[in-house]
Amino acid sequence: MCASGAVTRSTLRQQIADALRDEVLAGRLQPGREFTVKQIAEQYGVSATPVREALFDLSAQGLLESDQHRGFRVREFTVADYRSLVEARSLVIDGVIRGVFFGPGPSPAQLAGYRDCLVSVRRRAQEAARAALGGDLDILIGYDLRFWRELGVLVGNTYINDFLHRLRVQAWVFAVPYLRHDARARDWLWHGHPDLVAAITLGDHDAVRAVMDDYSAHALNWADRLAAGELEHPGRGGPEPAAGTPEL
Repeated sequence: MCASGAVTRSTLRQQIADALRDEVLAGRLQPGREFTVKQIAEQYGVSATPVREALFDLSAQGLLESDQHRGFRVREFTVADYRSLVEARSLVIDGVIRGVFFGPGPSPAQLAGYRDCLVSVRRRAQEAARAALGGDLDILIGYDLRFWRELGVLVGNTYINDFLHRLRVQAWVFAVPYLRHDARARDWLWHGHPDLVAAITLGDHDAVRAVMDDYSAHALNWADRLAAGELEHPGRGGPEPAAGTPEL
């Protein structure tokens, strides 16, 4: 049976955390934005306890930073952070590919489950690619995260899947402010999701690796563009600094 990668919103704490995460991914809560538990509680008309818990959850996920005296702040990722996220993601995925294609191999029951998963994942892939080609960032982010989340079920390791999901959310948090202010953003939205599903369906190790290499190279090339000062950070009026790292 193919488990869904979607989050079940069963508690107020989860609902608030999800809503705030969506606000950050939508670019409505900009990096560096500060707020308090009281402000969020008043905004949603709830008590402070679930808000505080939700904010600490988002802090644990690396999306917020907390300050004892000033409240919470949306984390500001640098180009160097973004490159590190992409590199970490690539290393883990490389290990996953090796495990899937060079390990003991799935059982017949697992193979049947994979086929069921891929039906849903293929639809996510098509929608994500369509949104990327159309430059529709809001739709792309949702489908992209669901695509990778559901595809990660095939790995059979929830810890790896959760870790990769966290890296992808953080990468989107960094990228969103730039992409929303870039008239050429469509050229930088990766749309290889259907190619990856096709390669996995065929069990083609080389094709899977080629798509994933393109996925990482695409992200790192975009980071090089930012480091070179080709894009200004919205609200800052200047190129993104390399945060004390050597030139990229």
